[in-house]
Amino acid sequence: MGKILEIIDLKKYFKTNQGTVLAVDGVSFHLEEGETLGLVGESGSGKSTVAYMIAGIYSPTSGKILFFGRDISMVANKRSLTTKGEIQIVFQDPGTSLNPRRTIGQILLLPLSVHKIGKANERRELAEELLQMVQLPKDYFEKVPSMLGGGEKQMVAIARALATRPKLVILDEPTSALDVIIQAKIIKMLMNFQRELGLSYLFITHDLSLMRNVATRVAIMYLGKICELAPTKEFFEKPLHPYTRMLLSSIPVVSEEEEALKPKKIESRGEIPSPVNVPPGCSFHLRCPEVMEICKKVDPQILKFSGKHFVRCHLFSKNSGHNNTSGNEE
Repeated sequence: MGKILEIIDLKKYFKTNQGTVLAVDGVSFHLEEGETLGLVGESGSGKSTVAYMIAGIYSPTSGKILFFGRDISMVANKRSLTTKGEIQIVFQDPGTSLNPRRTIGQILLLPLSVHKIGKANERRELAEELLQMVQLPKDYFEKVPSMLGGGEKQMVAIARALATRPKLVILDEPTSALDVIIQAKIIKMLMNFQRELGLSYLFITHDLSLMRNVATRVAIMYLGKICELAPTKEFFEKPLHPYTRMLLSSIPVVSEEEEALKPKKIESRGEIPSPVNVPPGCSFHLRCPEVMEICKKVDPQILKFSGKHFVRCHLFSKNSGHNNTSGNEE
């Protein structure tokens, strides 16, 4: 199994009246075929902006997006129809991503028609099969989105994403607006689709506890940069970055056994600064309980700690034997 996606020093800056927003500021990672990479961060961390660049909604300010080795850094309207079909995105709020004036059938028929999947007289049957895949009855074909609940709308959005037979699906907080029971149903469905259809997922979320159960690897973003990336088991058992440990220590648990597995409690200090006014040096130093003088002046490079475990922190750059990857996880 090889790399399906490779992100190299990706940046996205937005000019505003208040200044330049450094939404994504030098992000590098890769996604292997068949895996789920969880990209986690607070609001404003840049995780959704990364997703939108990969999906072709935004074009990067600089850096590269390689899909099966092909450079697809341009916006979607310049990508081939094949590439557009192979990369699909499921948004957080299906209420805004589904056209309220179209029936569910029309919503599902459109990608089949655009991508010329099946013959014209076969597409209704294909669309009904998509409904069945997401456990919705055929009679939903004539309904409009306003007649559906939030979970049902998201199932339609997932069905639409699967219509083009994608290889990579970007999941942008796909369950955060849903109740817990519907969340569990949709997550189970997504994991089944991954096994059955050989999908690769980039899962954008703020929910670390969800990533423990679904992700192959986890990457933490803070103010436009990745501060830690590791295989899921190692990530939860041996978190390195103070920000990662702060997030993990804040996860609610229901048993003493779970509490014992959490990192030592780190007090959450302050709020994430504005990406218009990023602090000098390490962008986390204003909130970090282990801040050193170098942190206030020098932005750390991401380092290989061990195997597939990477961290961007001066606490580890002091140690000999860690390989400086110059901002790239490879």
